[in-house]
Amino acid sequence: MRKPSKAILHMRRSGIREIFDLANTIPEVIHLEMGEPNFATPAHIRAAATEAAEAGFTKYTPNAGIPELRDALAKKLRERNGIEADPSQVVVTPGGIAALYTTLLSLCNPGDEILVSDPAWPNYEMIGHVQGLEVVRYPLLEEDSLEPSAEVVERHLTSRTKVVVVNSPGNPTGVVADRERLTELVELTRHRGLWLVSDEVYDEMMLDGGVAPSAAAPGAADHVVSVFSFSKTYAMTGWRVGYAVAAADIAELVVRTQEPTTSCVNGPAQYAALAAIEGPQDCVIEMREAYRSRRDRVGSLLTEAGVPHVRPRGAFYVWIDVSGSGLDGTGFARRLLVDHHVAVTPGAAFGIRGERFVRISLATEPDQLIEGVERLVEMSGGAV
Repeated sequence: MRKPSKAILHMRRSGIREIFDLANTIPEVIHLEMGEPNFATPAHIRAAATEAAEAGFTKYTPNAGIPELRDALAKKLRERNGIEADPSQVVVTPGGIAALYTTLLSLCNPGDEILVSDPAWPNYEMIGHVQGLEVVRYPLLEEDSLEPSAEVVERHLTSRTKVVVVNSPGNPTGVVADRERLTELVELTRHRGLWLVSDEVYDEMMLDGGVAPSAAAPGAADHVVSVFSFSKTYAMTGWRVGYAVAAADIAELVVRTQEPTTSCVNGPAQYAALAAIEGPQDCVIEMREAYRSRRDRVGSLLTEAGVPHVRPRGAFYVWIDVSGSGLDGTGFARRLLVDHHVAVTPGAAFGIRGERFVRISLATEPDQLIEGVERLVEMSGGAV
């Protein structure tokens, strides 16, 4: 009998998408669930793609990306992230998710264990499931300010562990791991003969300025793979351009893996990415300042109402404890959506340690954001 893939049949869907799909069946919903910048891709980036298409750059490109973009990314990594990388170590991918997928496929065999934080972006677990990997969760603890801890990670290592995944600035918490903690993780994984995959797609979304510390800085460690994206920094979610930086031999494996999966990123999008990296960065500053202003307004509302939450230093999310409502995060999110027409993501979508939380996105038009948070506060039992 013909049967489809068991891995796909039994893969748990992202709780973010589940609430998004439900929200689309309800009229006039305020959407606070998706990490989708509400800004248009800047004009000079769009223009570069148009020019590339009109000039005929619409054919296959090298699997690893056009040389000009790899050169520019290596320079950006050195100057802005402190990562000493040669262009041969940079692989351009169809978004950060593809970089993560091909990296794990390049490093792991079915049955290997990967360690992922709890809470964490659900797609890590989905990738692991599809690839036949065992996903083990290590907790982000309140006593560690929700930063990843080498001591906690070490307690969860086994003889089957192959990769430790870390995400900073973090989704869903907005927490940024400091240099000391990242260095401890780099040293732990080096000592134990493990790979460290560092998801840094929000590297320039530091709400108080600057660039987030990188696990691969100041010197690129041979066992560290860092993943970046244009999606959030330049409001380019639909363009699907990301990149990975790794030791040259690992980068070559990622390129080899990309060939039978996605081949390459389309040419016009790569030229758009080149314009983003080499062009004016005012757009990044403007978006970051807008998110900071929204964070501060939302934080004031929640604090005045007595609703516990994590003040994000990076990314553009707020992690809100709604247990005061008497509901868990899933029940709260569903009732908020059905009764108050506000879509937020249940914390359980990110792991069992998120069960009393919901996540909201600051990447929303300000008036809608504040209205949605006021409805959330009212339902949580706080004072609007």
